[in-house]
Amino acid sequence: MNRSYYGYFFVAPFFIGFAVFGLAPILYTLYLSFMKWDGFSDPVFVGVANYTRLLHDSFFYQTIWNTLIIWVFSNTPQLITALLLALVLNEKFIRGKHFFRAVYFFPHIITPVTLGVIFALMFDWQTGSINKILLALGIVQDPVNWFNSAWWSRIIASGVIAWQYFGFNMIVFIAGLQSIPSEVYEAAEVDGATKTQTALHITLPLLRPVFLFVFITSVIGGLQLFDAPLILGDGPNNTGRTMVMYLYETAFKNFDYSYGAAVAYGIFIVVMFFTAITARASKLRE
Repeated sequence: MNRSYYGYFFVAPFFIGFAVFGLAPILYTLYLSFMKWDGFSDPVFVGVANYTRLLHDSFFYQTIWNTLIIWVFSNTPQLITALLLALVLNEKFIRGKHFFRAVYFFPHIITPVTLGVIFALMFDWQTGSINKILLALGIVQDPVNWFNSAWWSRIIASGVIAWQYFGFNMIVFIAGLQSIPSEVYEAAEVDGATKTQTALHITLPLLRPVFLFVFITSVIGGLQLFDAPLILGDGPNNTGRTMVMYLYETAFKNFDYSYGAAVAYGIFIVVMFFTAITARASKLRE
């Protein structure tokens, strides 16, 4: 056997798995988006009718808006907290920094469903611990029905996501900080630069590739929110329903698989649109 072909045997499992579990479902979803199918009868070709319906679907536009709000409210505090903790835990004089890194990373290994259940129990308006604490401190006089408020339900969903991912982003920022050559800091120290000047003019500019990675992955992942918001509920007037929740409800609860397929491709276009804006704004091509 020609040794030059050995490599194909090693990479073949990945490509076979991707073709079966990745590419085939993608192509089948595209096929379904041009059909009318409820999962029981035979599919009927309807052309672009599902996409025309999607363009006039006000519920889909509402889910885009809901997802963007939750994404902004979750990513802003998440990235700020992750960066500040990374700067602190990267300092040499901090004792037990490896322990704190593990503690802050711990929420990332918990499933979103588990976190959603925990937060749903904490903010339950009748038995939740948050209301009991606020009542005991005299901050509120009556229990607050958090999930009956559009903005509170979105903020709670954002809090779940921020709490889950800030530790992961902190580790990414620390890895970026440790990749900066120490000679740069030594030169700045010789030139008499203060800590603030070093952070503003050396650390942050050199972290730019890391910022790009974190921001673009947060856009792609943040616009596909599903698990935790699903556990927390749709909120009043569906104000907590995300795009992927709408896809799930359309396809698997209403048994409209063909329109759900069109919604899936609508979500893909929305995610690609905002990812392209992010890449363009950050001049990724350069």
